[in-house]
Amino acid sequence: MNLRILSTRKEQQALLRKRVQRKVDLSRLGMVLLLVTVVVGLLTVSSFFSAVQAQTLHRYDISFDHAVHHEATIAVEFPNVDEQPLQVRMSRTSPGRYAIHNFAKNVYQVKAFDSQGNPLEVQRPNPQQWDVLGHDGFVRFEYTLFANRGDGTYSQVDESHAHLNIPATFVYARNYMHRPIELKVQVPEGSNWKVATQLKELDPSTFYAPNGYYFMDSPIEMSDYHLRERMVDGQLIQLALHTPASDSEVNAYFAKVMAIVEAQRDVFGELPEFDFGRYTFLSCYMPQASGDGMEHRNSTIVTNRKPMEEPLAETSIGTISHEFFHAWNVERIRPASLEPFDFEEANMSGALWFAEGFTSYYTNLILARAGIMTPEEYIQSLNRTLNYVMLSPGQDFFNPIEMSYRAPFVDAATAIDPDNNANIFISYYSYGSLLGLALDLKLRTETTQTLDDYMRTLWAQYGKNEQAYTLKDLEGTLAELAGDSLAQSFFERHIYNSDMPDMKELLSRVGVSLDLAAANAPYLGVSSRWNPASEAWELTSDPRKGSPAYVSGLNRGDLITSVAGLGLDAERSLDDVVSGRRVGQQLEVEYRRWGLPKSTTVVLQADPSMQASVMRRPSKEQKQAFDSWVPTKN
Repeated sequence: MNLRILSTRKEQQALLRKRVQRKVDLSRLGMVLLLVTVVVGLLTVSSFFSAVQAQTLHRYDISFDHAVHHEATIAVEFPNVDEQPLQVRMSRTSPGRYAIHNFAKNVYQVKAFDSQGNPLEVQRPNPQQWDVLGHDGFVRFEYTLFANRGDGTYSQVDESHAHLNIPATFVYARNYMHRPIELKVQVPEGSNWKVATQLKELDPSTFYAPNGYYFMDSPIEMSDYHLRERMVDGQLIQLALHTPASDSEVNAYFAKVMAIVEAQRDVFGELPEFDFGRYTFLSCYMPQASGDGMEHRNSTIVTNRKPMEEPLAETSIGTISHEFFHAWNVERIRPASLEPFDFEEANMSGALWFAEGFTSYYTNLILARAGIMTPEEYIQSLNRTLNYVMLSPGQDFFNPIEMSYRAPFVDAATAIDPDNNANIFISYYSYGSLLGLALDLKLRTETTQTLDDYMRTLWAQYGKNEQAYTLKDLEGTLAELAGDSLAQSFFERHIYNSDMPDMKELLSRVGVSLDLAAANAPYLGVSSRWNPASEAWELTSDPRKGSPAYVSGLNRGDLITSVAGLGLDAERSLDDVVSGRRVGQQLEVEYRRWGLPKSTTVVLQADPSMQASVMRRPSKEQKQAFDSWVPTKN
């Protein structure tokens, strides 16, 4: 999820109309001449441009003399500031994330100077902020940044690349986010680094953002990356891929990326109108990176901890599919609850089941439509979501809206105290994905519409003109498309409440069976691993509420030493002993907790895990419905 590029949507739309529709480059002489003619008449073009730049631009400079030690040296000039003191901050949030972060912890060697180069006093009113006192209307702020996590939120600097997420990298001046940004990049000498970003390129080392909001939403990958490009409907799609791979591997990978782009374009009927006519996939698949993906307005950053020697193959291709779908759903079809994006506090929305969840539904469906995944593989891929969501006790506690509200606690959030999320929380990604599947099947079998039609209609009503939506808007659009009865029933039962759709019945309509994975197979409802130090099987998850382990009082961390009088060892697992028993059987379990010996009785239940599969002999109607839903790629 990400923010708007301007502080208000009207400002954003005005800028995009000028920039995109008129194809005017703000950095070029033509635009300057137009502004001169309209605003100041008699001023020369060059003098006016210089005056405007001096008054409005915040200029950043970044270099990497100590890249091997994960350090970057950064300076920023804030001209024409009238606030005393100037409040300089690091963000606490990052576009696409919902939890609070402490990026300021990696900022040190802070210095500040006035326009004459005189040192200025710097105070710390809170952990995220530096107050610069006594300036003369100009502040140069310098610091060192430590950066060593390459993912969709943080930054990483080393001898192979500079992977920069802007909130984790650059400070900003509070109350001046409306000003344009110019970034100067000094790549290490002899590094062969190139710069990939959605920012406007002024020259190979200088980049421009229309304001601080756009700047914060514009990640950067600097490395000796592979570059592939293709024009689609008059716009440039780029892949900047930092990984060791042959040209043939990269070409094959890029072909899959473009198949995804075209399949998603077909869902909405058109590509978004990308700023500067360009969309960039920033992909970093290196052993020091961390697996992640994060969408942005005109780019996405995808990372993977891929070993150097591992073939490129289809690395993170599902993440590519998920993040590009966000170019429509969340970047432009955007919940009003995320407007405006707050860089100081957590951003909370009750619409993540749709913004993230429906996007997750399309992630693998698009891979199947693009021919990257077979229809049978796609159906198999549903099993994890179906089991996780339908069997979770979390539905007893929160509906999808309330699950979305919990994002600040779970979206890359960190805490040292345990939680009970195993029993009270269902990821809005998975919950929404199942709801997207259910709604698609209902539309396909009860109306003449599909979820594609719903997404396309939302695009026309809210995305293309970038008008933020509410939950009532989502319901209203569904009612327009499929009728009041279906829309009201779906939202009342499954969104405002937590009734689970009848997935077995819905899937059967399109020739997919949903049955027990192993009928009458016993289970405990908890995972375990051999702990060699304790010579026992350690419970490694919180038991699922209502499961045999839960009912018997077992808990995460318990060390199981024997079951039904049988001792356990590295070769005889807890699951091995349970699988040889029958449903309803009582088993005496001996275990240790806090070093004390304990025992309990477990009554085995049938494993509720389900398995979806394509029917061998579907009816003609079922087969037609399936082929329309997941067409075979010829």
